[in-house]
Amino acid sequence: MGKWESDTCSTPAVSYWNQNLLDSVATDHNIDNTTAILRDWLIKVQNDYHYVEWRPQEEPRAFEDEPGPKHWSNLRYEHVMKLRQAALETAREMWADYLLVADCDNLLTHTDTLWKLMSENKTIVAPMLESRAAYSNFWCGMTSQGYYKRTPAYMPIRRQEQRGCFAVPMVHSTYLVDLQKEASRQLAFYPPHPEYSWALDDVIVFAYSARMADVQMYVCNKETYGYLPVPVRSHATLQDEVESFVHTQLEIMVKHPPLEPSSLLSLPPKQPNKIGFDEVFMINLVRRSDRRERMLRSLYEQELSCKVVAAVDGKALNKTDIESMRIKMLPGYKDPYHSRPLTKGELGCFLSHYNIWKEVADRGLQASLVIEDDLRFEVFFKRRLQTLLQEVTKHKLDWDLIYIGRKRMQVDHQEKSVPNIHNIVEADYSYWTLGYLLSLQGAQKLLRAEPLNKLLPVDEFLPVMYNKHPVSEYMDHFEVRDLRAFSAEPLLVFPTHYTGDQGYISDTETSVVWDNETVKTDWDRAKSRKTQEQGELSFEAQNSDVLQSELENWSARDEL
Repeated sequence: MGKWESDTCSTPAVSYWNQNLLDSVATDHNIDNTTAILRDWLIKVQNDYHYVEWRPQEEPRAFEDEPGPKHWSNLRYEHVMKLRQAALETAREMWADYLLVADCDNLLTHTDTLWKLMSENKTIVAPMLESRAAYSNFWCGMTSQGYYKRTPAYMPIRRQEQRGCFAVPMVHSTYLVDLQKEASRQLAFYPPHPEYSWALDDVIVFAYSARMADVQMYVCNKETYGYLPVPVRSHATLQDEVESFVHTQLEIMVKHPPLEPSSLLSLPPKQPNKIGFDEVFMINLVRRSDRRERMLRSLYEQELSCKVVAAVDGKALNKTDIESMRIKMLPGYKDPYHSRPLTKGELGCFLSHYNIWKEVADRGLQASLVIEDDLRFEVFFKRRLQTLLQEVTKHKLDWDLIYIGRKRMQVDHQEKSVPNIHNIVEADYSYWTLGYLLSLQGAQKLLRAEPLNKLLPVDEFLPVMYNKHPVSEYMDHFEVRDLRAFSAEPLLVFPTHYTGDQGYISDTETSVVWDNETVKTDWDRAKSRKTQEQGELSFEAQNSDVLQSELENWSARDEL
């Protein structure tokens, strides 16, 4: 049995006996060293394949009708269609049973993807690929002119609320063609069908060819097969695409081990730095090595360095420990949703942040970044964070704390935007301490409040200190509440998991009451409002007046 693998530059990681594979690799119009990397790799692996077809093209480095490297001009579309048609014809000539089409930035994480697609016994079938957005490699609707059409059927499939193999009008990016099927003989990538009158677009042309051959396309979402980046805008740069691809790798690490590059490739070492901060603190429980390893790898991939801070493990604290630190709870404090006292997990969380505040003050650190180990990053995180720090510095904003990840609790009206500064608002009542910028002045204000003498959860304490907590009885215990708190808008980090998600574990809420180990606090996760996902804001409450940078236009989470 043979299979032909057509790929614009690399081979997906799937479990299959390579001696049955015929590998077609094409690369052209490059302004980097892609061709050299691919050539070196193919030389080392060519004997592992039944047949290798190598189609490099060094010149020209750009298409005549393109304004930039990410612009899809008619010449580019036609070129890609011809490459895929050549691969299809070679596969037929060599009596290959299947043709796997895979874009080089698609990452297949399920090693049995190929076997599972073959077992579906479809002429054209695609594995549904995940992305950071609603975008995927299939359409559920198509207009009479061949363009994308929104339908109610899309999101239930995309979210895997319905699982199976679904008939759809379009699959693209990665899919399997069964060349043993009689109907596959009429399929073509190029030239377009004689009756074709729609836009010159490779995926639409092939979908039309399938329609005219009476071949139904299918997408399967029975499992998680892999990931793909959301396409960047046509005016984007190659660096934008690199960062988008790195972000896809970060998203994979939330649920899977990191994807390692081939051992046959020689990669230049990354050079992590603090991007202008005096220190980057990453809080991690020593017993949560899984989170620590994921975060360190995620930061390394973004070339960010950090200092790992061993979190205070609330579960290890006993009453004697608490008394020796002269900790006293805020009189009358009760969790707003459970009506319970502070948990040991919340106590450990507060002390972990408190210790960082002390270090910032002791070392005289002017600007620091504090992040927890259970977050995931937004696309272009590093660049957006650098831009935020540069803007507040340039405009001499008087700030003490800037959230980069939080849950808005005040959802009735907009937060106040900051004039002349992009992507920042004055923070209202908020939960979570996933990530925030902290100034030396801010750390000193938090310490002067002597919070260990009247302790409450850290994400309740911070709104008290910037005078936005809805419970006045709590604020009355803190006479000075002048913390200058802001928030990135939109946010730059968000949780890896929410209440109810598979794999959700809360080391703060899933705990015991601080002074009574017999009283557990995980009795009803449905009421764990703190760790539920941020609800959709009403139109009136959206921070629509905030100045938006151009990067935000490339970070949409739409279908297409």
